[in-house]
Amino acid sequence: MAAVIQPTHPQIAVSAAIFRDGKVLLTRRARSPAKGFYSLPGGRVEFGESLHQALSREVDEETGLEIEIVSLAGWREVLPAAPGAGHYLIMSFAARWVAKEPALNDELDDYRWIAPDALGSLGDLKMTGGLEEIIQSAARLIGP
Repeated sequence: MAAVIQPTHPQIAVSAAIFRDGKVLLTRRARSPAKGFYSLPGGRVEFGESLHQALSREVDEETGLEIEIVSLAGWREVLPAAPGAGHYLIMSFAARWVAKEPALNDELDDYRWIAPDALGSLGDLKMTGGLEEIIQSAARLIGP
């Protein structure tokens, strides 16, 4: 049996609140962590990448979309919930859709464009912690 490698430091990750026609893109995670939860597309920053480079790469890999990054909308810290679990610092950015239609990779299994003010009424939608606050912050940066 292979030894489990314990993480030794936090990982930096990025995510994008992508707005198109007044709606934000939510994607559902197809794998752990957060399998079955809707969140924002994104992922880990690779060594030597800027946050913007990592965000553009991750959004392209996960959704195929081209985006314009506007500004940092907020951040979240995800602490390990169990031994061997990851510790992440997620930098979330407001972004505008520029081109292409969503084409999800195997990390995601669903997507929805949702009006930010409708998030509170979607009780049946499992969302990652802090998602609504990040989206509201991003919506203020994007403007009408």
